[in-house]
Amino acid sequence: MATSQEGSTNNTQEENNIKDLGGKAAIEKLRTLAEKSESCFFCTNIKTGVPLSVRPMAIQQVDDEGNIWFMSMKDSHKNDEISTDPFTHLLFQAGAHAGFVNIYGISEISRDQAKIDELWSPFIKTWFQGGKDDPNITLIKVIPSEGYYWDTKHGTAVAFLKMAASVITGKTMDDSVEGNLEVD
Repeated sequence: MATSQEGSTNNTQEENNIKDLGGKAAIEKLRTLAEKSESCFFCTNIKTGVPLSVRPMAIQQVDDEGNIWFMSMKDSHKNDEISTDPFTHLLFQAGAHAGFVNIYGISEISRDQAKIDELWSPFIKTWFQGGKDDPNITLIKVIPSEGYYWDTKHGTAVAFLKMAASVITGKTMDDSVEGNLEVD
């Protein structure tokens, strides 16, 4: 997922803040930021030519392969949309100023009871009144094909201090880091 650096503050920084991640490092960054987010904007109807559909969704898991798991009702609009157009866009925000992730991928819908049992928590009963054996529960697995992240290198406290120092010195001293996530 390429982004243009033209006109970016990245060009005025003394230290490199572009760091592409691949394999296990990409999966760990995705997992860390997704777990901090707890939910994301789940976008469907990407390729249909009609306005895309966006809704908040609770993340159940980022597995060891980097797939992102959700639970959904069998008769939901998103399941209908995925069956017509499996292209999915996920947008995460872990904090007010850091921890952003943009994932584009392909969704699959399944009814794998063993995976439902693994992901089940009592809190999920809010949406699935029949419990983990509710026949209306489906799983959505998003298999990432492209991803990009924006985060801080040293946490929000250091980022704030660098921003304050930047104001005083007139130099760009942003603590940000960003890059492609190559999960596969």
